[in-house]
Amino acid sequence: MNIELLFRALSYTFMQRALLVGILIAISSSFLGIFLVLRRYSMIGDGLAHVSFATVALALLLNQSPLVISIPIVIGASFLILKLSEENRIGGDAAIGLVSSFSVALGVFISSLAKGFNVDLFSYLFGSILVIGKTDVYFSIVLSIVVLSTVIYYYHDLFALTFDEEYASVMGKNTKKLNQLISILTSITIVLGIRVVGTMLISSLIIFPTVTALQVSKSFKSTIIYAVSVSIVSVVIGIFASFLFDLPTGASIVLINGFFFAIFTLWRIGKGGR
Repeated sequence: MNIELLFRALSYTFMQRALLVGILIAISSSFLGIFLVLRRYSMIGDGLAHVSFATVALALLLNQSPLVISIPIVIGASFLILKLSEENRIGGDAAIGLVSSFSVALGVFISSLAKGFNVDLFSYLFGSILVIGKTDVYFSIVLSIVVLSTVIYYYHDLFALTFDEEYASVMGKNTKKLNQLISILTSITIVLGIRVVGTMLISSLIIFPTVTALQVSKSFKSTIIYAVSVSIVSVVIGIFASFLFDLPTGASIVLINGFFFAIFTLWRIGKGGR
């Protein structure tokens, strides 16, 4: 590989933005991912990603900023999923399925009004390092600070919520508030992450690093460390691969995540793990 070409890539503003936003989103998504995956609620990321597809289509139709349109609607959708999940006749997976399938249908309907999928919408579907602007950088910095601060401040509460929500409630933890907090942070992470990975693949950035880390980690904290490390490395390699070989950014990042998952799984099996 041409090292000179790699250094030249770093001289471009769009690459600097892509790497910074990508790393910050990787940190945020992997921190949130561990709480979602261990609670078997990871597919909420996929459901909200489908919602973001509809909101991006709407924003492009109205010629408005996708961030401005998407963030409040996706947060509202996450609250709707939580509300539906609380209903006795509707489980969490069914609630996610209802919201995500309706959102995809709505997104396709809106895009048809705009005469099909244009180039802008395609880049939001599968990610593009060229669409990342200054606003995304600022939002990503703020988001990563908020996510890290929230996890540190509520660490013990989130730990209890993750492993036994009923016990956490009995211990006086405000589980409803904690669930809403995670939903808000997940929603914003997904909306910002679609710039790098795309609406169709952003949920994998939440799921893959955590399930990869779980193959070799020995504790909750080590899972977070492994997940963050795998996520950052995957994003960096994926962005460079996208630039050097003219590959889809999102697909490159997800495939590298899949590679790490395979390697960690084989390592665990090789050491006699189950």
